[in-house]
Amino acid sequence: MSNWETVIGLEVHVQLATASKLFSGAPNRFGAEANRQASAVDLGLPGVLPVLNEAVVHMALRFGLAVEAQISPLTQFARKNYFYPDLPKGYQISQLDHPIIGPGRLEIVVGDQAKTIGITRAHLEEDAGKSIHDQLPGLTAVDLNRAGTPLLEIVSEPDMRSAAEAVAYLRELHAIVRDLGISDGNMNEGSMRCDANVSIRPRGERTLGTRTEIKNLNSFRFLEKAIEFEVERQIEVLEGGGRIHQETRLYDAQRNETRSMRSKEEAEDYRYFPDPDLLPVAITPKMIAEVARSMPELPRARRQRFCEQYGLSEYDARQVAADRATAAYFETCVAIAEDPKLTANWVMGELASILNRDELGIEASPVPAAALGTLIARIRDATISSKIAKTVFDIMVAEGGEPDAIIEARGLRQMSDSGELERLVDEVIAANPAQVEQFRAGKTKLLGFFVGQVMKATGGKANPQQLNDLLRGRLDGGG
Repeated sequence: MSNWETVIGLEVHVQLATASKLFSGAPNRFGAEANRQASAVDLGLPGVLPVLNEAVVHMALRFGLAVEAQISPLTQFARKNYFYPDLPKGYQISQLDHPIIGPGRLEIVVGDQAKTIGITRAHLEEDAGKSIHDQLPGLTAVDLNRAGTPLLEIVSEPDMRSAAEAVAYLRELHAIVRDLGISDGNMNEGSMRCDANVSIRPRGERTLGTRTEIKNLNSFRFLEKAIEFEVERQIEVLEGGGRIHQETRLYDAQRNETRSMRSKEEAEDYRYFPDPDLLPVAITPKMIAEVARSMPELPRARRQRFCEQYGLSEYDARQVAADRATAAYFETCVAIAEDPKLTANWVMGELASILNRDELGIEASPVPAAALGTLIARIRDATISSKIAKTVFDIMVAEGGEPDAIIEARGLRQMSDSGELERLVDEVIAANPAQVEQFRAGKTKLLGFFVGQVMKATGGKANPQQLNDLLRGRLDGGG
């Protein structure tokens, strides 16, 4: 065990899936041509006034209820003042003293250990534009399409003690915001990104060490790698007699290292003050009750239901109930297959392998849920073996089609004719007297040899259970 303890807190920015921006009617869509989705309000032109998008408030309330948080009865927007080329107004509208969501909690599981991570707050703010450094040689371009996009910034307590815990926390947040329908969570498009605050301290010490902030991590893998590198770097510095400087760092994925961006010895003075153009927003019990009535089943409740309803282990339930789309796929499958464990194995195994290989979400699966359910049902009713099922599955992935049609067209039905199997078993036993003698002398692992010989003779179509029973009867009985 290391003599050092890691302390991690995350600041997660979630882009909310509204039709329009936080304070303007400009479209809130990803991928448009540069500077085609920025209105006069987003550009900060003289004389314009922001108008709060009501849908954003409802989305924030949904999140607050999902993490069992305190919800502020009165929330207020403030101006966060700083200069940057992609911030056209010279300030960002955010929340400081009166965030819409107060303290909450989120349960994570790492391995078989459950842990509760505190959520300090979640507040609304507008996004800035985007600086682009690689399109004009020697110049920086600015795209203001993202300016004014609504964000929910979720700030955790420094309760995580490893990169694995940080990833588990981010994954759980990702599943929640997607299930709530408040964000698509597409990290490669910037819909969800996080900053990691990392420090270390001697094990058993209560005082926090000096932290560094790793900015703009946009994948689970990058979060894990960045934290692991930064922890090792800090240990090396301290054990070498140096000291950690409070600073902002970037993660370089190609070199797998963090690099210093700028010093942060003191808190930056953003000169916050209440935005004079926006009135405080009263959050009434009636509003909260209305949002509560529209809440969907959340990941934690769904996992518990899958354990109880389908008899799945906690691990299996966590995998197939990871998000709403995977859960819906599984439930469609299992309704046809009528075997929850076997269905979970296929979804987590063969299907997941294909989706990962082709970088597809389960919504774009080349094998529809009903088709996979039918395939699993054919294993259960002994139409085909598990081995043949994998062949059928590969055909479905490559060419499409229904499993029953593929099985019939390619003659893949399992051989269950007991008379024919008995004949083949007798032939194999007769052709291999030395192996029979060794088996009867105690080398029972040779059963696999006999199974293989019969399978070869039937083109892999023999019913495995029936074949095993026949062989054991013949070999053990001496006939």
